Amino acid sequence: MQPETLLLDCTLRDGGYYNNWDFPPDLIQSYLEAMKAAQVDVVELGFRFLKNSGFKGPCAYTTDDFIRSLDIPEGLTVGVMVNGGDLLTDLGLEPTLELLFPETAETSPVELVRFACHFHEFKAVLPAVKWLSERGYRVGFNLMQIADRSCEEVRDLARTARDWPVEALYFADSMGSMTPEDTSRIIGWLREEWTGPLGIHTHDNMGLALANTLRAHGDGATWLDATVTGMGRGPGNARTEELVIEAADFRGRPANLVPLMSLIRQYFKPMKDRYGWGTNPFYYLSGKYGIHPTYIQQMLVDPRYDEEDVLAVIDHLRDEGGKSFSAGTLDGARNFYRGDAQGSWNPAQMIAGREVLLLGAGPGVNRHRPALEAYIRRTRPLVIALNTQGAIAPDLIDLRAACHPMRLMADCEAHLALPQPLVTPAAMLPEDLRDALAGKQLLDFGIRLEEDRFEFNGTHCATPSLLVLAYALAVAAAGRAERILVAGFDGYPEGDGRNAEVENIFRLMESHPDSPEVISITPTRYKHLKQLSLYGLRS
Repeated sequence: MQPETLLLDCTLRDGGYYNNWDFPPDLIQSYLEAMKAAQVDVVELGFRFLKNSGFKGPCAYTTDDFIRSLDIPEGLTVGVMVNGGDLLTDLGLEPTLELLFPETAETSPVELVRFACHFHEFKAVLPAVKWLSERGYRVGFNLMQIADRSCEEVRDLARTARDWPVEALYFADSMGSMTPEDTSRIIGWLREEWTGPLGIHTHDNMGLALANTLRAHGDGATWLDATVTGMGRGPGNARTEELVIEAADFRGRPANLVPLMSLIRQYFKPMKDRYGWGTNPFYYLSGKYGIHPTYIQQMLVDPRYDEEDVLAVIDHLRDEGGKSFSAGTLDGARNFYRGDAQGSWNPAQMIAGREVLLLGAGPGVNRHRPALEAYIRRTRPLVIALNTQGAIAPDLIDLRAACHPMRLMADCEAHLALPQPLVTPAAMLPEDLRDALAGKQLLDFGIRLEEDRFEFNGTHCATPSLLVLAYALAVAAAGRAERILVAGFDGYPEGDGRNAEVENIFRLMESHPDSPEVISITPTRYKHLKQLSLYGLRS
C-alpha cells in the first residue's frame, strides 16, 4: 500500500525572504492553530542559519528555546530546514551540526530536519543525515534545480541516497520552469533507483505549482509542500489553502478551513499587498527561460528598474545564463551598453549656441500646449522630443531621442512613421534592432552607463541611468546648448522611487562645470531643477 500522503507547510521558512523571518508572535500562534485545523501534518517553522549577519527574526534560526515558547497543537510535527552549503565551511560538518542541533530529538521540539542542497553539494552533505538520524531526528533531502539534470544524474543521486537514512527525498522546481509532464518524468527517473517516500516543492512562476504538485501526487509522491497564499521567494509556491482542499478529497480527511481563511484575511492578505509575492508575466518569463526568480524579485522592488529594464535584463539572462542569482550579474545585466561608448554624430554641429527645449511625457506638455507652441514659433529653439512624445504639432519638433533598447523595440514602428531624425546610440544597438530601424535617419550618439556619473563629449556620453531624460540632457550639453528648457517633467506620484533617480540626474547635471543651465518651464516636483514660468518667458 502507498504510504499516507503528508502535507508540509513551510510558510514561515519560505515566506521569511520577504520580512527577514520576523513574524509577529500572534501571527505564528494563529498560523499553528490554522494548520492543525486544515489537516496539515508538518510545519517547517523556519531555517537554522549558521551565520548571524544583519537582523533576522526568530524564524531564521528557529532555536529549540524559541519553539518551546510556542503553543504547538498536539499532533502537529515541527520541522526546520538547513541549507546544505552551511555545512560545507571551514568549520567542518560535524562541528556545524553540533552548533545547530545542541539537543537530541528526545529533548528537542524539532522532529524533522530537511536539507536544501544543490546537486554538487549532495554527496558531501549526506553524512549529516546519519549524524542526525543517530540522534533521533527524521531527515529529508530537498534537491534544488533538478530540472537541469539528466536522467543519469538523477538516477545516480537516487541510487546514492538509498545508502543513507533519508526519510523523504524531495525535489524542488527551483526555477518554476517545470510542467506536469516534466514532473512526471523526474519522478520516473527517481523511482528507477529510489523506493522510499518522494516529496515535491513547487514554485509558481508559470502558474503551475498546484498542477505540478497534484501530478506528482498522482505519480506517487507522498510529501507535498505548500505555503499560505503561496508566500515565498519570488513568485511563491503552491498555495496551502488550495492544496488542503484537494487533499481532503484524496485523503478522505475533511479540513476545517475557517481558521485558515481568517488567518489569510487578517495577516497574509495585507502582507501580500505589501510585499507583492505571486506570479506575474516577469516571473512567467523567468520560469520559461530558467532564470533564478530572485533576479525578478530584486528588480521589482528597485525603483531603478522600469518595465523595459526588467524585460531587457530577462532577455540578457536568457542568453547569458541566470540559473544562480548574483547581484553582480544583475548590475551587469542592467548595463545594456557594454564597453567604450561609440558614436559618430556630433550634436554641436546642430545645437551649438542655441536654446534647446526637451519635451517629456508628463501631462504638463499637453496642458500648456498652446503656450509651448507659441513660444517655439516665436523663439525657434531646437526642440527634442523624448521617445515618441507627440503632444505638440509635429512640424515644431526637430529631433527625437531614445536610448533604451527595449523601449526602442516597442516603439520601432512608431519611430519609422515619425518624420524627425532619431538620436540614438545606433552603433551600439543590438543587430536585430538596427535592422528593424532600417530606413530611419539615425544620429549616432553613444552612451555608457556609470553609477553616479554624468559626462558628455563630442559624440558620446556617460550617464547614471538609461532614462531617456539623462541621454537627451547629455546630447544637449555635448552640443554646447546656450541653455536647456524642459517641459513635461512633472515628476512621478509622491512616494514613487523613480523620483529619486530623476533627482539624481538633475543633481549630477547641475554639478558638472560645463553643463548649460537647465530650467523647467512647466510645473515640476523636482527640487534640483530651476523653475520659470513658460508664460513669463521673453523672446
